[in-house]
Amino acid sequence: MGKKSRVKTQKSGTGATAAVSPKEILNLTSELLQKCSGPAPGPGREWEEYVQIRALVEKIRKKQKGLSVTFDGKRDDYFPDLLRWASEHGASVDGFEMVNFKEEGFGLRATRDIKAEELFLWIPRKLLMTVESAKNSVLGPLYSQDRILQAMGNITLAFHLLCERANPNSFWQPYVQTLPSEYDTPLYFEEDEVRYLQSTQAIHDVFSQYKNTARQYAYFYKVIQTHPHASKLPLKDSFTYEDYRWAVSSVMTRQNQIPTEDGSRVTLALIPLWDMCNHTNGLITTGYNLEDDRCECVALQDFRAGEQIYIFYGTRSNAEFVIHSGFFFDNNSHDRVKIKLGVSKSDRLYAMKAEVLARAGIPTSSVFALHATEPPVSAQLLAFLRVFCMNEEELKEHLLGDSAIDRIFTLGNSEFPVSWDNEVKLWTFLEDRALLLLKTYKTTIEEDKAFLKGHALSVRATMAIKLRLGEKEILEKTVRSAAANREHFRRQMEARAPLPRYEESTLGLLEGSVGASGLPLVLRNLDGEGGVQEASSLKEAVSRAKATENGLVNGENSVSRMPRAQNGDSNQEEHQRGLDDAKEPAPPAAEASAQL
Repeated sequence: MGKKSRVKTQKSGTGATAAVSPKEILNLTSELLQKCSGPAPGPGREWEEYVQIRALVEKIRKKQKGLSVTFDGKRDDYFPDLLRWASEHGASVDGFEMVNFKEEGFGLRATRDIKAEELFLWIPRKLLMTVESAKNSVLGPLYSQDRILQAMGNITLAFHLLCERANPNSFWQPYVQTLPSEYDTPLYFEEDEVRYLQSTQAIHDVFSQYKNTARQYAYFYKVIQTHPHASKLPLKDSFTYEDYRWAVSSVMTRQNQIPTEDGSRVTLALIPLWDMCNHTNGLITTGYNLEDDRCECVALQDFRAGEQIYIFYGTRSNAEFVIHSGFFFDNNSHDRVKIKLGVSKSDRLYAMKAEVLARAGIPTSSVFALHATEPPVSAQLLAFLRVFCMNEEELKEHLLGDSAIDRIFTLGNSEFPVSWDNEVKLWTFLEDRALLLLKTYKTTIEEDKAFLKGHALSVRATMAIKLRLGEKEILEKTVRSAAANREHFRRQMEARAPLPRYEESTLGLLEGSVGASGLPLVLRNLDGEGGVQEASSLKEAVSRAKATENGLVNGENSVSRMPRAQNGDSNQEEHQRGLDDAKEPAPPAAEASAQL
């Protein structure tokens, strides 16, 4: 059991460096804010900017050493207090215990057999730390005046957490004192550990996360020292970068969306006990019961007494897990890498391709995903590639005539090629693009495997190398898959094999098929008045394409977008792929990354 006088703020003389004045830190944070608020660095200059920002942050950290709030004892010393507090306020605490699983860290272990889909964990709203509870706390007056807190719920939660941690009498103290003292998010990586991520797709998000966190700290340090509504916050005498990094990471790795009390909108929340569950592949089994006003979790599968209880965090890539959750998940069935593709406006068939893509609900330029599982492309990406590689005659077939709508409908279905030639072109194109992305890495797959095997690495360094290895393995798998498909369709073309034809009678079957389910078609109304307007627009699209060929259309001259090196059942999996594709994935709400 932990000591009752849990909260302590270390001062100089208890491990701290010489006392530092707020004015000195204000000067340093002003310099940091200026550095983090300048224009984005040019190509190839991101690492240089990161190192410069990091040097300023480390200077601040050194001066603030020993000034952060800490707790006596170990994290697990306070688990009994957490369970007692949770039970007293209506949470379920039977059937599991909190245990250290070493590599996975602390988690929940079943103390009895739990059946799949059995409701075993519930946490009432009263126990949750939310944006709403922050507004009603000591943070409320500052929240009402600060536009950043109002716009970014994750930052509000971070400051709510800091204020409650600094208050020994906080209602949430039994929860706060059981949180980790540090994390494995990239905010905690040493410079050499970040260096292992160079050339990966994840490195840009790592740079952005670090820069945004530094900027936010610099901004709020000044707010806390100078804003009249911050004068009563328990942070005024001690608000260190270490404190903010901890709070941001606590929120980033734990927050979830729940409905507000009236159910009219969602808010962000930290959920005690439930956030102790570790991740595995599966389906979402947690929801919010508005009638009982509590978060509820049913068992993902059968768990026998003595086994760890897992939940599914969502369809996140390993880049998202590393950056936002601080762990790498082996055998991640939802792992993927990004590939940015677009139809060039200088393409003489641009207008026709844009029209076909618009009918299928696909943008002309977007970020897609290459997946770790088979097939590596989703229905959405397959449809885009088919349109991208169409010739003029094939485009007309998808724009004009009685069968045009049927052809649009099957664009994402692998069973119905546009033509053998089109398939050969698209798989050749994808193979070339994946090979180009592989060439951007400084090490090979074999070198990464040998490095992991031959060196005693830190947990964070291991994560970084596994992440870059995983990206390359997905790209290499895509190359192999694309080459195999290219050769298959080349043989079909040489043999002049008949193309499978879509028949209207198979509509119901196709709608439920894996190939079609991931393609969210946004077809325009072709009935009644809409049909007249559509017929006109189709003719215009064809004439625009011809005009473009003759140099009559004056549009933005844009080269084809090159890929940029960088985040259940089969139908559900393929549908999720469609959601993951064709848009720049937004960072999880946990990432404190908005512009100040």
